[in-house]
Amino acid sequence: MTQSSVEPKTVAEDAGPGSRVPAGRSWLDRYFHITHRGSTVAQEVRGGVTTFMAMAYILLLNPLLLGGPDANGDKLSQPALITATALAAAVTTLAMGFIGKVPLALAAGLSVAGVISTQVAPDMTWPQAMGMCVIYGAVICLLVVTGVREIIMNAIPLALKHGITMGIGLFIAMIGFVNAGFVGKGEGGGPVTLGVGGSLAGWPVAIFSFTLLLIFMLQARKIPGAILLGIVVGTIVSVTATATGLINEAAWAGKAPVLHGSVVSMPDFSLFGHVEFGGWESLGYTTVSMIVFTLVLAGFFDAMATIIAVGQEAKLADAQGRMPGLSKALFIDGAGGAIGGVSGASGQTVFIESATGVGEGARTGLSSTVTGLFFAACLFFTPLTQLVPGQVASAALVVIGAMMLQNARHVDWTDWSIAVPVFLTVVLMPFTYTITTGVGAGVIAYCAIKAAQGKWREPSILMWVLSAVFIFYFASGTAH
Repeated sequence: MTQSSVEPKTVAEDAGPGSRVPAGRSWLDRYFHITHRGSTVAQEVRGGVTTFMAMAYILLLNPLLLGGPDANGDKLSQPALITATALAAAVTTLAMGFIGKVPLALAAGLSVAGVISTQVAPDMTWPQAMGMCVIYGAVICLLVVTGVREIIMNAIPLALKHGITMGIGLFIAMIGFVNAGFVGKGEGGGPVTLGVGGSLAGWPVAIFSFTLLLIFMLQARKIPGAILLGIVVGTIVSVTATATGLINEAAWAGKAPVLHGSVVSMPDFSLFGHVEFGGWESLGYTTVSMIVFTLVLAGFFDAMATIIAVGQEAKLADAQGRMPGLSKALFIDGAGGAIGGVSGASGQTVFIESATGVGEGARTGLSSTVTGLFFAACLFFTPLTQLVPGQVASAALVVIGAMMLQNARHVDWTDWSIAVPVFLTVVLMPFTYTITTGVGAGVIAYCAIKAAQGKWREPSILMWVLSAVFIFYFASGTAH
């Protein structure tokens, strides 16, 4: 669909001046088109609560990903990160509800946070890294407004898009395993080993393993909110074991699950507005361009697919993926990159967990409004959120990575020109610990194999341009 395409309208939007409006409809019903979309206020509230429960884990995982040092060795405050994550999710989700009027919730994208924490922050300051989020968000908004998004979407093969998603999934899972101490750096053996020093040791690693298996078991039973429920149980076990002395506080290597003071506190907005543009000399402008491109890939393609998928589940989208307010939804998603950067939480994107609310009957933006209000309420419960140990939160990272690998079913593994680029994209992201490397290898391999098959016209001109840029990126020694 191009920007000039005519988007379908809801029944409410089709109603003309002479249309009969059902008597007794509240302003809430009229504003969100609740009745016309076959929903009720109760369904929307239930759907909004369900969506929040399904994605509340982001309040724990995003601070975990962004908790490392920047180029100066500075680390972001955990309370400030939790506040920033809740704030950005609340603002963007409320905007999607009131402006987009669709049942889609947004929060910090783990793929974006992964790029920021591993490829940007180690060579920049955190304010400069957040400035990169603002830049990529502005780029996505520009693509939406100009309609160029459709050209880019069509240029990159669908299988390669699935490969990018899978690669990011493995990358996130690797981060989770490493942070939990389940995978360590090899000493005299392979590049990586089981545990630290070649063996698993300590109760925190055992609790990580327990939480991981528990979440998988709950998902297999199709229990709603399985990830959040697993985190809660894992945290209760951790708190109990520490309080009874079974696990010494020092064994947690950082943040022990011990509550100090009240469960309620005032939000810490110290990261808000700490954005800088520049400091790119240490990376090089070619590397910066590649990172921006990677952030756009991570934050844009998944969002497009998620918005359409949830829209179809809610019966708001037609067979071509057109739905009411699609352009608004895409623009808000793009603006989420900038909003997340300004808040200090990294880029925001639409979450597939929005489908859980749709499954409960959500059809309008009222459900998103409810979800956004819950995120806003979380601003005042930072001490409670800090109880969750990193090992428990890391289990959820691994689960998310596993879920992203489900895209493998969409890849034709018998087609060598597809299988090889997707394989390289998927494995090189976790193996090199950079998302950009995987994307570049996949693009180059796709064009090279198509040319070897005599199908050099099949890749678009844009793909050939990207291939040339990535070759220069690798050959120049600027790759990170």
